[in-house]
Amino acid sequence: MKMKIKRWQAVAVWKWDLPDEDDVCGICRNVFDGCCPDCKSPGDDCPLIWGQCSHVFHMHCLLKWLEQESSRGQCPMDRRPFVAASA
Repeated sequence: MKMKIKRWQAVAVWKWDLPDEDDVCGICRNVFDGCCPDCKSPGDDCPLIWGQCSHVFHMHCLLKWLEQESSRGQCPMDRRPFVAASA
C-alpha cells in the first residue's frame, strides 16, 4: 500500500536553552559583557583575547591558564598551541 502526502505542517520547534558559546569565556564561563572572577567591574581592566583558533577568553583567565604547567601553552578549548590573533 502506498501513501501520498498531500500537505505537511510543522507542529513544533525546539532549540537548546543554553547561552551562546560565543558569548562566554571558555575558561570561567562568565559572559563577556561582565568580567572575569578577578575583576571587580567590566571594562578596560578586563580585556578579551582572541586566539588564531578563534576562541576568546578574558585576559586574566587566559594568563592564569597559560601559567599552569599542565596547560602546556595550549588553548583550553581545542588543545592546539595558543597563539594570539594579530589585530
